[in-house]
Amino acid sequence: MSTTQHTDAGIDLSNALDFELGGTLAGYWTAVLRIVVGYWFLHSGVGKLMAPEAFDASGWMLNATASPIHGFLVWAAQTPWLLEFTNFMVPVGEALIGLGLVVGALVRLASFFGAFLMVFFYLGNADWAHGLVNGDLMGLVLFVTLGVLGAGRVLGLDALLERTDIVRENRVLKYLLG
Repeated sequence: MSTTQHTDAGIDLSNALDFELGGTLAGYWTAVLRIVVGYWFLHSGVGKLMAPEAFDASGWMLNATASPIHGFLVWAAQTPWLLEFTNFMVPVGEALIGLGLVVGALVRLASFFGAFLMVFFYLGNADWAHGLVNGDLMGLVLFVTLGVLGAGRVLGLDALLERTDIVRENRVLKYLLG
């Protein structure tokens, strides 16, 4: 009895996140995307950490009147501990996500949290005067792409980490890498 799952088109989905990009043009392009997106977030996070007085999340939270989550953002901005947490975690999160992507370590995990932040940036900024597609949505698409492709396996530390015994023995860890 086979445990392989097939769709009607005969495509094997049993290892949907387990494919090789190494040594291919697509793999190298994925590595370039990973490094560029990582630099984008690393630069943004470090910039906010170096000038903390210049970053205050309450400004965009309270002024996001066109946002579909405006009520949530106002509540978050008016909740002192949550605002402090946001003011700390956005720059630290951006810097750590960016660092993970630049060096190619824990790329799927970093991409997940990058996509999580981009959802809030997209819904919070809600600058849709020229349509629903904007830079925040494009960032979200890039993070999802990097996570799905496991971009850390090409010219990244995840390729080295996947060769360790602990990762080979634990399938969950392999999915966090990539």
